[in-house]
Amino acid sequence: MTKIDDLIARVAARARAECPTLPPPVGDPDVNAAEDALGFHLPPLLARLYRDVANGGFGPDYQLFPLVGEGPTAVDVYREERAHAGGTGWPAGVLPILHWGCGMYAAVDCTTASSTVLLFEPNVYQGDWADAWFLDAETLDGWLEGWLSGNAWYEEENLGNTEPPEPRPWTDARERLARIRG
Repeated sequence: MTKIDDLIARVAARARAECPTLPPPVGDPDVNAAEDALGFHLPPLLARLYRDVANGGFGPDYQLFPLVGEGPTAVDVYREERAHAGGTGWPAGVLPILHWGCGMYAAVDCTTASSTVLLFEPNVYQGDWADAWFLDAETLDGWLEGWLSGNAWYEEENLGNTEPPEPRPWTDARERLARIRG
């Protein structure tokens, strides 16, 4: 069993424990259709979460969006955010996976090998969308580990003995958003 296999098994166990009526996982055709609609590939770990755990409905607080199907899906939210204001506030290849409420999203940068997890916090917008983007976790697996261990910034009761790091400004935001403006 690889490290990723172990992580998927632990995520699946917690997901089933917290939500016994998880939606079924998606199949390869659904992942392929989502990727076609998005115009980019999902990182392998994210695709496995949808294929091996469930089509959303698990994870921190408000839970992951479904990839495909009914209601707001990750694909739908991505397309809406990219279309909003001409997409000037939402970089290409950054897939929203979870809505925190108040317009905030957790999103995976699908253009990076590490699958960086970002926090979009539009409530701090003051004329420059780059200021609304924060680095939540260097990697998707690190973000999942934070949830599993209870040591992430968003956990109301930090289960660990250390203060979790707060999201810090995403240094690539300005450059990535500048590509949109041309």
